[in-house]
Amino acid sequence: MQLQDTPEEWRVVATTTPFEGNKTSVRTDDVVMPDGTVARRDYQVHPGSVAVLALDGAGRVLVLRQYRHPVRHKLWEIPAGLLDVPGENPLHAAQRELYEEAHVKAEDWRVLTDVYTTPGGCDEAVRIFLARDLSEAEGERFEVSEEEADMELARVPLPELVRGVLAGELHNNCLVVGALALTAAQAGSGVESLRPAEAPWPARPFEK
Repeated sequence: MQLQDTPEEWRVVATTTPFEGNKTSVRTDDVVMPDGTVARRDYQVHPGSVAVLALDGAGRVLVLRQYRHPVRHKLWEIPAGLLDVPGENPLHAAQRELYEEAHVKAEDWRVLTDVYTTPGGCDEAVRIFLARDLSEAEGERFEVSEEEADMELARVPLPELVRGVLAGELHNNCLVVGALALTAAQAGSGVESLRPAEAPWPARPFEK
């Protein structure tokens, strides 16, 4: 048996949008279940995101510490951001986020993994990239604001991140998934076997 997620769409007999925010909204669907009954499902509609696990020549990962109000924590994270434009090339969005949040550019890009962050209550899809051959970006730094104005930057050896994940000390989903996925890739077929940076992404189709 091939273990693979497959697209499927159950019939929706009614839908409303009780809340619409600046970037996301909440949708309520009445969905027909396999036994014919109808169940109501509320979920967040999200444009999608990208995240970047940036690995330098010394095997360190670029991480950011940022306040996240919903969970009342300062979390160590990897650079990430929304797909602001429908159909936007996720590689371009990832390159933008790495520049804006860390003032860094990378020459080698690959897809590390694709995930749904909270499929039971949100349709957010995230593509996590591996970026290597890092260097300082040219020009002035991007001017940050709000929570990002308080960000801290660090470079941490990958094994130290994995230790923190398994010890329950690091909780950001993109950092957790990215660090463990890279460790698995390095122990397996190697990062050269990862998908190319512009591999198809059915969850958020884009034009190259």
